Amino acid sequence: MAELNAMMGWTFLQEIDVPDSVKDLLVDGEVAKVAYKTVRDTAVVTNKRIIISDKQGLTGKKVEVYTIPFASINMYSTENAGTFDANAEIQLWTRAGNFKLNLNKKVDIRKLDKIIAEAIL
Repeated sequence: MAELNAMMGWTFLQEIDVPDSVKDLLVDGEVAKVAYKTVRDTAVVTNKRIIISDKQGLTGKKVEVYTIPFASINMYSTENAGTFDANAEIQLWTRAGNFKLNLNKKVDIRKLDKIIAEAIL
């Protein structure tokens, strides 16, 4: 489990337009709600899951895509950024383990909190 937890941590830097490339990944009835720029990648939150693209290598042509279905989330917590904190965070406990999403102060944590709540409650 330690390997999984070390691997599953991302920082969402700012909200962006949903990339056209994600449309090929969506299933019937799935709607992209919001997208975020990460350090080198993109994360898209739909009404069914969180999709994170992880570009690899020097050119970034190799891409690994992680999918975290909302159905697999047992519990989650949110922590807004304080005065001296660089990031807010969302921690997710899933059947696969728990992991953290770090959110830059430019990201509206309550917007993301509401999307997750609507999907899993």
